[in-house]
Amino acid sequence: MLEMFFTLAFSSVPLILYFPPMRSFNLFVETIEETLKSTSVYTNRVNHGLRGAWSRVLNCVSRSRR
Repeated sequence: MLEMFFTLAFSSVPLILYFPPMRSFNLFVETIEETLKSTSVYTNRVNHGLRGAWSRVLNCVSRSRR
């Protein structure tokens, strides 16, 4: 049973290193939110342009099948 305890204890230590402390995690989340807000205008323009281009491609394909 003692061997099992040590196995579990030492195998969980690397997992703890992957998770940052909460104060660092909150900073990370705030940074991601700000980045998403600042890129949303550009992303909306790109999505609108891609949607228009895709509809043109589909129109060309449908016209060529007639």
